[in-house]
Amino acid sequence: MTTNATATSIGLDDEAVLLVGHGSRREKSNEQVRRLAADLEGRLGVPVDAGFLELAKPSIPDAIAGLASSVSRITVVQLSLFAASHVKNDVPLAVQNARAEHPGITIHNGAHLGVHPALVDLLDDRAAAVEAELGVDRDEADVAVVLCARGSSDPDANSDAHKLARLLYEGRAFDRVETSFIGVTEPRLEETLHTVAKNRPDAVVVLPYMLGDGVLTGRIRDGAAEFDDEYPYVDAGAGDPLGTDTRILDVLGDRWQEARTDSVDMSCDTCKYKVELDGYEEDVGGARAMLRALTHQESHADRDDVDAQPHAHDAPEKHVAVCTNQTCAADGSPAVLERLRQEGRDSDACDARITRSSCLGRCGDGPIVAVYPDGVWYGDVDQTDAERIVSSHLDRDRIVSDLVDQTL
Repeated sequence: MTTNATATSIGLDDEAVLLVGHGSRREKSNEQVRRLAADLEGRLGVPVDAGFLELAKPSIPDAIAGLASSVSRITVVQLSLFAASHVKNDVPLAVQNARAEHPGITIHNGAHLGVHPALVDLLDDRAAAVEAELGVDRDEADVAVVLCARGSSDPDANSDAHKLARLLYEGRAFDRVETSFIGVTEPRLEETLHTVAKNRPDAVVVLPYMLGDGVLTGRIRDGAAEFDDEYPYVDAGAGDPLGTDTRILDVLGDRWQEARTDSVDMSCDTCKYKVELDGYEEDVGGARAMLRALTHQESHADRDDVDAQPHAHDAPEKHVAVCTNQTCAADGSPAVLERLRQEGRDSDACDARITRSSCLGRCGDGPIVAVYPDGVWYGDVDQTDAERIVSSHLDRDRIVSDLVDQTL
């Protein structure tokens, strides 16, 4: 069901929504998120603010803090296409920290956009617009579609791209609908287009499965144009991204309703952090996911000084997490944390962010100190070991072997 009405069984007088976007160096992309937030506010009849995971302001903690002064219930709705690490790790970590920071506020965390009939309908319209430009009709000609997504290191997210393409094919007169990716995973766009050409369709429609018209969308358009030049017997063109179409509001409305009624249904059966999948065995485990989220969060902490290179960070070289959960705390981890920070401040070579962490799942082996991105965990660490960890590992990349508990 799509949420179009504002009337619900739960009162709206004391509720707000935070629409979380990724964040971009291109202010046009950030404005798209803000526009969707304003449109969603009109749709739902409750205050909706925009927040960003990285690269733009306000951050999720700042946005929640701004809303917390006026309402007692906040629902976080995620403007992410698929469920990869941002959805599974980064946003939940920010929400959990916000709950601790604002204990009097109920904060619900919603799911990503995912696979939704409204998005399939929107893609159908995007394809029809390209067909009109090319002067072809799928009912009379062989029209192939290539749905090109960003690509992820998470198989769960990539599989949803394939599912979306199949749903676009079902019941429509396309000759075929293929899935492709612009990066990270395969098949890449160029490979898919060459494969499609072997079937000699009359036309190829390339659909960028992106929210905004950014760098990746531009690469997809360039790829379609190069293919069109290379294969003169096939007409090819690229469509527009999803943009701010009102059907996105339909999806966001459903995700809002699911979250505020505690009905969020995530794909845990195919989540690489919860089940063992071939090729991703090392990713299984909540502690690994949490540490990855901590590292990523710190890498984007400075939003005022962002490097001009794509997805580059003004960030420390290493992230050190010290478990301060009950068992490790009883063994002296707070003292270890403070000593590490002091040694780090005193070092001229140390470029590391040293933070506390919740349970790392090694109770009884602590205090546990994890160093990332190296994936080295030290166990049974005493505050007197802090100087060696800093001077050897953080300063000179030399592992303190006698303290190693495990490597990931």
